[in-house]
Amino acid sequence: MAETLKVEVRESRGKRNARRLRKTGKIPGILYGHGEENVSLSVPSETLKTMVMHGSRLVTLASGVDESAFIRDVQWDTWGTHILHVDFTRISATEKVDVQVGVELRGEAPGIKEGGIIEHLVHKVHIECPAGAIPEKISVSINELKLDDSITIADLELPKGAVPLGDPTVVVVQCVLPGEVAEEEVAEAAPGEPEVIGAKEEEEK
Repeated sequence: MAETLKVEVRESRGKRNARRLRKTGKIPGILYGHGEENVSLSVPSETLKTMVMHGSRLVTLASGVDESAFIRDVQWDTWGTHILHVDFTRISATEKVDVQVGVELRGEAPGIKEGGIIEHLVHKVHIECPAGAIPEKISVSINELKLDDSITIADLELPKGAVPLGDPTVVVVQCVLPGEVAEEEVAEAAPGEPEVIGAKEEEEK
């Protein structure tokens, strides 16, 4: 279900006006798509931030404009704490979009009792689904995950109408012995020579 976001049409543009806008608790944004005219917007910063942090992507823009829109791109500051700009695209609830959704593990793997540990390798998956059916997260049950078992992207239970994008054989979570994890890390670190701190800078100079 789309959340409602009250916005205002913004007449003034430019970096100076954008800074002034941010001081009032709002940020600049733009709405585009479907062959219609672009509209510059003023968006309440904290409200938008809360929506984004909760995984909302489909929103109903109200007040200044009346449109269903998809949060296409969010620009954050250097520290990732404040939103600086947002792009919206016009969209219908049935239109399909590409999104990244978080993966949450649930349950207890029987492989732990066999001496194994859980490796959660993929924390976000890329899917295509209707804009009106974007899940907040994808829950993965590990209640049947035994030692040396794994769950791949192809094994995930996705909402109706959603399909995974990318390599379906990628392992999302697995149960392995602690020693196997250490051996894998050593094998990955073995190739190549150790980098000397400062050597790269000297070469560039």
